[in-house]
Amino acid sequence: MKKNTILWIDDEIDLLKVQILFLRGKGYDVTTASNGLDAIDEVRSNTFDIIFLDENMPGLSGLDTLRAIREINQDVPVVMITKNEGEEIMDEALGSKVSDYLIKPVNPFQILSSIKKNIDNKRLVSNKTAEEYQSEFQTLGTEIAQVKDIDGWVALYKKLVDWDLKLQDLNEDKTTLYEIFNYQKNEAGVAFCKYFEKNYEKWVNGAREHRPMMQMDVFKERILPMLDAGQKVFWIVIDNLRFDQWKALQPTIAEYLTVEKEEILCSILPTATQYARNAMFSGLTPLMISQLYPELWTDEDELHSKNNHERELIQTMLTRFRLDVKFTYNKTFNNREGQRITDNIQNIADTPLNIAVYNFVDMISHARTDNPMMRELADNEISYRALTKTWFEHSSLLTLIKTLSRKDFKVILTTDHGNTRVSNPVKVTGEKEITSNVRYKIGKDLQFNKKDVFEIQNPKLAQLPQQSISTRYIFAHNRDFMAYPNNFNYYAKYYSDTFQHGGISMEELLIPFITLKPK
Repeated sequence: MKKNTILWIDDEIDLLKVQILFLRGKGYDVTTASNGLDAIDEVRSNTFDIIFLDENMPGLSGLDTLRAIREINQDVPVVMITKNEGEEIMDEALGSKVSDYLIKPVNPFQILSSIKKNIDNKRLVSNKTAEEYQSEFQTLGTEIAQVKDIDGWVALYKKLVDWDLKLQDLNEDKTTLYEIFNYQKNEAGVAFCKYFEKNYEKWVNGAREHRPMMQMDVFKERILPMLDAGQKVFWIVIDNLRFDQWKALQPTIAEYLTVEKEEILCSILPTATQYARNAMFSGLTPLMISQLYPELWTDEDELHSKNNHERELIQTMLTRFRLDVKFTYNKTFNNREGQRITDNIQNIADTPLNIAVYNFVDMISHARTDNPMMRELADNEISYRALTKTWFEHSSLLTLIKTLSRKDFKVILTTDHGNTRVSNPVKVTGEKEITSNVRYKIGKDLQFNKKDVFEIQNPKLAQLPQQSISTRYIFAHNRDFMAYPNNFNYYAKYYSDTFQHGGISMEELLIPFITLKPK
């Protein structure tokens, strides 16, 4: 095993023999330098895992040496050691990106603690996480087999996401454990699909108390009570955002807004924008929209956009609830459009309800299917989360959240549906008019293996529009996607390992609904 390397820079290095011998006895490879110039030469010539740097040295000072080190290596942890407890020196050192700050005299155990905190921390956390998952493995397996209701599935899914985020940071020698976790998560996904398919039609047709909160319940149960209480609401919808992606964004958002309540909302079928977001912005099922407001519903076979009437649907919902309030609605596809919302914040400061839809995460998902470079950037779940986080940290949405942290809005952050990484093609055939989505199909004369899909023979029983008496819906479950027998191998390869939505999986259906407030 490779030894960790340490560079210790101090003009009185000879007085530190005890500490250096102690570290070498612990298995560390320690190099010393008695001045800043020699230290800079060492950093140019060698790679170190951590550097200890005396702040008060003759000639090139510790701070000047630190600046020179940072020009060579931005990432190596540097621990500043000083006799000076002055706040000004400490601020300057921290501003120059020191990783730790120790006050002389330092004993060997302080040094060892700093090393473990800065270079051994990842290994120690990785080992601890691996041990905890191994002890939890059997418990998770039992929970997957025994979960009985939607609350149990929500709790289990949250736990699986938590483990996913922990295990993604395991050291390379423990990646097999992450693969084992993914097998266990897939096992949970298969069981969830069976549970969901058994209950879905009952949920969408039954009384509210017998089902989870779904899109058509959001306004009545969460937004309306806030408005009735005189609370101004800023409702942010990030299209196609999964719960694990929310958890990846949460630490950044938490710098500006406090999470008041974290809930999981259950999406409707199909898990596609036309159905799920229209249901959320109307408070109605897709079937009800098509019956009550046919002019605001676009069928699958129509060529123009399926979400052109969201503003009108919001207005119909407010009218049905006899709510006479002003609202704003904006849909953004790029940072420039998003920045306009923030720039306009003063003009809407007194508007009771503000709704903003951000489409970038959905655009990442679709671009990844068609663009080879995007496939490289997001070639697995971990990199897909990382790409979402990178976008968010440089987005106009984060600018908006910073601005909202200084206003008196209640902030709702949610989505219309999630997505899942597909890997298993199943064969489906049908007439020319069959829909193109690989996670669900609508049409007549559909041919398929009944074990491969969830079939809805009577769409009205699932609160879905029915274009003709023979129209049926079928949905892929878990990691499956649908492909035609013609050129089957081509489409199987093209869509495999892409992120798709429209079907049945925990990632598509169990989505974040977060209530936030300014700190």
